[in-house]
Amino acid sequence: MPDRSTSGAGVMGGMGGVGGSGAMAAGSAGSAGSAGSAGDQSPALNLPRVLGHHSLREQVSHALRAALIAGELRPGVVYSAPVLAAGFGVSATPVREAMLDLAKEGLVEVVRNKGFRVTELSEADLDQFTEIRALIEIPVVAGLARTATAADLADLRPAAEAIVAAAKARDLIAYVEADQAFHLTLLGLSGNPHLVAVVSDLRNRSRLYGLPSLADAGALASSAEEHVQLVDALVARDEKAVEELMRTHLTHVRSLWAGRD
Repeated sequence: MPDRSTSGAGVMGGMGGVGGSGAMAAGSAGSAGSAGSAGDQSPALNLPRVLGHHSLREQVSHALRAALIAGELRPGVVYSAPVLAAGFGVSATPVREAMLDLAKEGLVEVVRNKGFRVTELSEADLDQFTEIRALIEIPVVAGLARTATAADLADLRPAAEAIVAAAKARDLIAYVEADQAFHLTLLGLSGNPHLVAVVSDLRNRSRLYGLPSLADAGALASSAEEHVQLVDALVARDEKAVEELMRTHLTHVRSLWAGRD
């Protein structure tokens, strides 16, 4: 696929708000897309502003991973660090550092003198990632219905509700970040950090290109409710229901949320 570099106008469209505030509205992507030059076919990006309370490199890395998973960053498009930095409201240095971190993970590749391009994955790759996740997550999470403490399970509810709130706000980057935090915290209750690291890597390689259309149709919020239902089943110690919910949830990763019919 030929290189397509992002335009500054396209990325700046839809800016505003601060990181973590849910300001990235998926519905604004269409109007922002017209801001690029006539020959530029790259998609508009809606990126959250980042604050200086924590490492800018770390904040930008998290946001870029979420944007990649949600489909804001697309394979075959070359993204320049200065343009992305303008979208985040920071200098180009932390963006370059963050993109180099993603390159080390194999999520993007460096395009010399141009920027970074998202690594392409086949449908078979994504199916296999989800298959591995199912083998790990379904039995582990189901087992937590027996082994997790009531306090730990109760603590999951605000995280599940944050996913729903991001979905209602049509904030796809916040949605992906909240979803990641919920599931990794949930798996962390197993007491196996190596398992969490494996699933985290697989999740970072996922692609959920169906999220924008679900948000536009107003269906993402109802889909996000699966997380609250999962907490309810865990609190009720209903291991069978937890297993079924996790199986359905992972099926949606490669159907509804991936943009498949």
